[in-house]
Amino acid sequence: MVKQAGIAAWLFGIAALVALTLWCGVDAVGQAIASIGWGILLVVVVRTVTVAVAGAGWWLLFSAKLRPQLGTCLFLRFIREAINVLLPVAQVGGDVIGARLLTTYAVPGALAAASVIVDILIQAAAQFLFAALGLLTLTALGADHALARSTAIGLAIAALLLAGFYFAQRRGGQRILQSIVPRLAGDREWRVLGTIDAVYHNLAMIYAARSSLISSSIVHMVGWVIGVAEVWIVFACMGHPIGIGEALVIESLMHAVRGAAFAVPSALGAQEAALVLLCAAFAIPPEQAIALSLVKRAADLALGAPGLLGWQMLEWRRLVPSYHGAPVRASVLPARAPIDPRSRIGRAKG
Repeated sequence: MVKQAGIAAWLFGIAALVALTLWCGVDAVGQAIASIGWGILLVVVVRTVTVAVAGAGWWLLFSAKLRPQLGTCLFLRFIREAINVLLPVAQVGGDVIGARLLTTYAVPGALAAASVIVDILIQAAAQFLFAALGLLTLTALGADHALARSTAIGLAIAALLLAGFYFAQRRGGQRILQSIVPRLAGDREWRVLGTIDAVYHNLAMIYAARSSLISSSIVHMVGWVIGVAEVWIVFACMGHPIGIGEALVIESLMHAVRGAAFAVPSALGAQEAALVLLCAAFAIPPEQAIALSLVKRAADLALGAPGLLGWQMLEWRRLVPSYHGAPVRASVLPARAPIDPRSRIGRAKG
């Protein structure tokens, strides 16, 4: 049922994107995109950096004794991102798959799951602060007060949701987490990650390492700020240069809308509508707003296609231990994590 709902949301989002493009004018949008030229490549470079920074933020959550290689977290972070933005799944489906893939690198399943859960929360908290910075900048620029009020209300709701997600990770929230995550990503992906009690034990260990949490939070915040360059580059190339403040508002509040639309695959339609409204606050025509969105989606595809290919290669190498009878070198093939006999969804039986 959840899978069908995800596909329906995906199709609805595509329809909304097409409708907005037609409303703005296909020719006008096409001309705006063509005017960007090589700037599209620069956007892809910026996106590569932001995803890599997010991978580093995830890596910092692990203790020194159990920490996988940095390259592993970077590689899997690109896979997580690819699944979330290109496949018709909720925007956390790739995160659960990323946790499962991490177990093939000899990381215990419960630790892999806990690390991804905390990483999602920290990234969302950093995004909240980023959006709050965008709201403050919007107010300082004297833009639309109605937009500022709506943003403030949205941030207040987001704060409550973040608090709820955090408390769901404490001891009283096992049943909530147990019921939600498998539905979003599939029971098969979650089943190898250990018992819910083991996951909560690892959550407690991660939260006890305050310095790692702070470091990860700072790195994630840096990643969000770097993304502002995407907006600035696109409008500069289109001959409609804007200031860093305007770019910050557009980027931060667009991502706030994407976060609110997490159940819609890749926030299709929601991202485009948000950009049209946000750009209008700075007298940017709608066709340029849609062009910005489509360039961002081109960056999604440019990074996502190799990410999906890498995912399938990992799955193939996990299932096929050798090619043409020759064993795969350990440096190429990640080690299979030991299977915990208790690794079943649900509570451990005492």
